[in-house]
Amino acid sequence: MNEIKNKWLELIIVLSAPLLSVIDVFIINVAIPTIKKGVHATDGEVQLVIAGYLLGYAAFLITGGRAGDHFGRKKVFFWGMFAFTIASCLCGLSQTALQLNITRIFQGLSASFMVPQTIAFIQLLFTDTKERAKAFGLYGITLGTAAVIGQVLGGYLSDVHWFIDGWRLVFFINLPIGMITLWATYKYVTETVKHQNTKFDYIGILILTLALFSLIYPLIQGREAGWPLWSFGLLIVSGLLFVFFIYNQKIKLSSNENPLIDVRLFRIKDFNIGLVAVLFHFMLHTAYLLLSAVYLQNGLGISALDSGLYFVVPGILFITSSVMASRLIVKFGKRVLQVGVIILFVAFSLQMMLWKPGINTWLIIGLMGIWGFGNGLVLPSLLNVALKNVPSQYAGAAAGIYSTFQQTASALGVSIIGGIFFYFSKNGWQTAYHFGMICLLICVLMVGVMLQLLPGMKTEAETSKKVIKTI
Repeated sequence: MNEIKNKWLELIIVLSAPLLSVIDVFIINVAIPTIKKGVHATDGEVQLVIAGYLLGYAAFLITGGRAGDHFGRKKVFFWGMFAFTIASCLCGLSQTALQLNITRIFQGLSASFMVPQTIAFIQLLFTDTKERAKAFGLYGITLGTAAVIGQVLGGYLSDVHWFIDGWRLVFFINLPIGMITLWATYKYVTETVKHQNTKFDYIGILILTLALFSLIYPLIQGREAGWPLWSFGLLIVSGLLFVFFIYNQKIKLSSNENPLIDVRLFRIKDFNIGLVAVLFHFMLHTAYLLLSAVYLQNGLGISALDSGLYFVVPGILFITSSVMASRLIVKFGKRVLQVGVIILFVAFSLQMMLWKPGINTWLIIGLMGIWGFGNGLVLPSLLNVALKNVPSQYAGAAAGIYSTFQQTASALGVSIIGGIFFYFSKNGWQTAYHFGMICLLICVLMVGVMLQLLPGMKTEAETSKKVIKTI
């Protein structure tokens, strides 16, 4: 009985990693206007406050998972959380936009080492299928709930005026939470078996990091600089680096050199379709939270505190529909997510038509509530659907690629859709929001198309036949 209790206690402790890491993506959104004033940043620089964090996060997720195998998952989780807490404090102490963006990248890098350990702990602690499904359900609910908590906290803390600027508390709030988590980890979390033969693909890490930077940076700064030649040059370099990265990984796989990713996974058609669905959903998810937070304040004249509170109702509905989806998906499969996509399309369409200055408060809450309910049917279950037909022997590698893709997609959402939003803001926030919502609607349609292309749930034996000749 004590072992069962400890198992769920350990889960609660390690869930603090995805909780904090996701909060720190979205807590910034509502605080963006005050952060911009606090460090005298441009629109591009405040976009990088979000995208830079996601960039550092995405580039080292697979490496973080490998580190847990090699050094022990408790140890990597502990030191990852420690570094994350320190980086958060450095963010709060930043005096310039450059300092803030550098420390945000370091914060994202720290998150990439602590978060993969949570997924690994779930796989190790919960061997029973039903318990594991419940644990992964809690993981998904944590991700979505953290996004909403971040929005609310960002609004509240931005409006607090103590002896320091309120926006700095957005980062300092991680200090007490991090210290409690470190104590609980040391006391209650057990260490896992180490695999000392694990090797790191340092060249692969470098190529992937440079490719992601060359993609994200010009998308943000290039717009603000008027799209100079260097921005297009970097985008071309990014494409070439991604091609070289795949080639490099294939060569290492054929030579048994333990590459960063197992490129054989990309021969599974269903996995590729699932990744495209992840790409468009997390682009729209992250971009929507940024757009709505900025538009509520700058477009509708709502305070940071009040705009944060608007996310409470959709947060409650998100949790409700997430719990429903975790039960319904066993019986109805991807159709649950398809219903969620339809609800999201309706919610965005109505917001684009009805969100105007002078709009009734309850109408804002109602439309955001529809979004929250629809999103709860999609986001927590997307991991399950995307990886369902991947053979078990490739589950770890597939989860690493999924997580990297998820964070990269979020960065692209901030960079591309956020860039379009800020570009049209010179014509008024109403126009900016209109074009931003058009982008979100396109993303929703793409998610729907990908879900339609995904087949019904197959058995592992059926899927294994499709995979994977040695390269």
